[in-house]
Amino acid sequence: MSSALRRYARALLTLALALPLSLTAQQPAPLHLNSRLLVLAVNATDDDGAPVPNLTAADFTLTEDDLPQRIAFFDQASTAPLDIVLVLDASESVAPYEQLERAAARTFLHSLQEQHDRVAVIAFSDTVAELAPFTSNSRRIDAALSHIHHGQATALYEAVAFASQRFTDAPSAPNTRRVIVLISDGENTTHHGSYDAAFEAAQRAGATVYSLVLIPVEADAGRNTGGEHALMQLASDTGGKSYEIAQQTDLTAALRHVSDDLRTQYALGYYPPPAALTSPIRHIHLQLTNPALAARTTLRYRTSYYASAQP
Repeated sequence: MSSALRRYARALLTLALALPLSLTAQQPAPLHLNSRLLVLAVNATDDDGAPVPNLTAADFTLTEDDLPQRIAFFDQASTAPLDIVLVLDASESVAPYEQLERAAARTFLHSLQEQHDRVAVIAFSDTVAELAPFTSNSRRIDAALSHIHHGQATALYEAVAFASQRFTDAPSAPNTRRVIVLISDGENTTHHGSYDAAFEAAQRAGATVYSLVLIPVEADAGRNTGGEHALMQLASDTGGKSYEIAQQTDLTAALRHVSDDLRTQYALGYYPPPAALTSPIRHIHLQLTNPALAARTTLRYRTSYYASAQP
């Protein structure tokens, strides 16, 4: 081999040995992402209760425990999938509503997007029973609604906690909205559970509660106003809404309003600061940046969440 060829061979060998080191040096540092995106379902309504359209992420400012947060995800017309637990009061006090309750529930559930949304059905009286686990099959839901059996007592708060646990037991797709639709007269007559425990369970599950409060036709006969107010408060505290059902025919209309409410939400997400991972509960504040728009717009969303693990 000539001296020129030997020099060329040595140059190629040197290049081959150096190349892996060069590539290694140019590799970017690993990117560590906080994957715990917290998504809020937000309803924006005007003074007449109509949805406020065409808002963007730039229209909002968000703080967590008074610390500004960057909005990392925004969907103008939320089409994020829904996981809904339909919780039906099967106690004797709501027996007159039985047939309408089933018919209204069917109408509501059939308005959902079967290819994206999942529904579970729970009934409660003396005890709490899951009639159908999460499914997108409308026939299974129809069958579940035909197997509601009435009992004497009303395990209301236990039912809310039970429904909240279903979200934990059945993992959902990313950014799925979790909703509890609760139909009851608000009277808890068992010693199982409490309002505080039910609220905490819903908060830990990240569930929004819609309460449809059945009120007796006769003015005050048989009413449990304390229970009714508790259902309304539960909805308000979780970013949901409550509806008073004074006439049986109001039930179908109320469920239609719930469906419309879910379809006119904005989905807004951010990455909580690391401190949130060690604090038991964090508080969220959301507002519109335009003062004039903020003055005539009501925002509804969950204002707190538990950062700690499920106990």
